[in-house]
Amino acid sequence: MSTQSRKYELKARAESQKETRDRIARSAAELHEEVGVARTTVAEIARRAGVSRLTVYNHFPDLDVLLPACAAHYEGIHPRPVFDETLASPEPADRVAGSLELLYAWYRETEPMFGKAFSDRATVPELDRFLAGGVEQMAEDLVVRLEESLGKATSDQRTMLRLAVDFWTWRRLTREGLDDRGASRLMARMVVG
Repeated sequence: MSTQSRKYELKARAESQKETRDRIARSAAELHEEVGVARTTVAEIARRAGVSRLTVYNHFPDLDVLLPACAAHYEGIHPRPVFDETLASPEPADRVAGSLELLYAWYRETEPMFGKAFSDRATVPELDRFLAGGVEQMAEDLVVRLEESLGKATSDQRTMLRLAVDFWTWRRLTREGLDDRGASRLMARMVVG
């Protein structure tokens, strides 16, 4: 076999493995959104991806490896909000409300996934760790940026900001009948005064 033929075979194999890995991650992400992480089985991931359970384990030996791949796939479809424009607003209340409105719109879009994920975290330690470093870190980063934009934020303002960016706060406000704009304006009034 020539060196060129061998390189071609290796490239084709690598592409096939990447496609299989992507298909498994996509299938797992779909199942996580439909039934939650706690109720997703390797057998169901394999069935949906059209591979064997062993193939799933070969690519993703545990949830600590699978969850980031699922998140990368999911965030390709549902990108996280970018707050630079809203944080540049001249009025403090507009900075808070605009940023929260973007966050709340993203929560609304991703609610089928994160509603289950935040519920499952109590029984899935890997998911708990993953959420703490992912979505919750994004929310905490927004709190820090909003605090900085307010100048000297009081302890009460910091507490209200943390409450405002919480997924469960958004969910409660929507269940009270507020849309994302109304919820974000209400929370901004509570933060800024």
